[in-house]
Amino acid sequence: MACSKVYHHLSDTLYVVKSMQGDRDYIGFATLPEQVHRKSVKRGFDFTLMVVGESGLGKSTLVNSLFLSDLYKDRKVGDVSERVQKTTSIEKKSMDIEERGVKLRLTVVDTPGFGDALNCDESWRACCNYIDEQFRQYFNDESGLNRKNIVDNRVHCCLYFIPPYGHGLRQIDLELMRRLHQKVNIVPVVAKADTLTAAEIRKLKQRILNDIEENNIQIYQFPDCDSDEDEEFKQQDRELKACVPFAVVGSNTVIEVGGTRVRGRQYPWGVVEVENPKHSDFSKLRNMLITTHMQDLKDVTEDVHYENFRAQCISQISQQAIRERGKLKRDSNSQLECVGTISETDRLLIQKDEEIRRMQDMLAQMQEKLKATSRNGLDSTDLKKRDIVNV
Repeated sequence: MACSKVYHHLSDTLYVVKSMQGDRDYIGFATLPEQVHRKSVKRGFDFTLMVVGESGLGKSTLVNSLFLSDLYKDRKVGDVSERVQKTTSIEKKSMDIEERGVKLRLTVVDTPGFGDALNCDESWRACCNYIDEQFRQYFNDESGLNRKNIVDNRVHCCLYFIPPYGHGLRQIDLELMRRLHQKVNIVPVVAKADTLTAAEIRKLKQRILNDIEENNIQIYQFPDCDSDEDEEFKQQDRELKACVPFAVVGSNTVIEVGGTRVRGRQYPWGVVEVENPKHSDFSKLRNMLITTHMQDLKDVTEDVHYENFRAQCISQISQQAIRERGKLKRDSNSQLECVGTISETDRLLIQKDEEIRRMQDMLAQMQEKLKATSRNGLDSTDLKKRDIVNV
């Protein structure tokens, strides 16, 4: 295997040399994309996905369907009595996925207990605290000495599951989105879409979008396509934007339909195929998360959400430094007011320091005046005087 890699590398080198011999205007920087690609593949990629929603909406099933895995095989569902006083907790699972030589470190952050208790006023707090803690940890690592091996645990996307029953967003949904929309990319998802008709899904989507707009909530916005993109990509982008919020169906069961094995759910009246675009938006959501917009989600997290957090941290540090400087100044003034309680030697030293500081200020002002006059044109005598003063 190693010999094969060396052979391919030598082949690429010989190709570049032949190109250089054939075209004397060839410099070589056209291989930069290949260099970046090779380095990125060797290092691997990280992606953190947070799923939020009340129990029973199919969060675990959808995550398993998205990444063709079984992340929650050891989970035990508690009974009703355990949910009465249950609070929101954080459950993090990581796994390594490799596809065509590209390695992805996937971290799924689940929030069991969200919306399960009788009093859900504080259900959002655990989610906000976790996101802020990951930002704070990344900021501390970035500000440290060893910045080569920083682990990026920041949340890049939050799938918020909305129940199919009801007439739009509930108060708990709005409260969480208000708290999170400036911290993470929120992608709203209508769970268990197979319980609604096509007309009911369209109506529910429109109500959710109206509630989001009325409450000034910023969900993840798809970037605009460049003018040089092909028409197929532009059409795919328009379809993705039209599907928000995504109405999805998840299933871990493989069913045979018409001689083809598909993931789906068996009902008395028929089969719901998870990846069938006519049955749900599951395939569009997967393409958006993994195929087309994963890097954009990471870029928005880095350039927008983390930068806002970083600016707040720097502002807090600056304000704290100003307060400490003011406190030291007040302490020094109080010592001067109580100069009678210190020794005569200390008092003379303090006065001497003040006198030296005043002399330094006067000397700086004189040098500035001399520099200003020299720019306007000084004769040689004045220049000699300036040199004497500076000495």
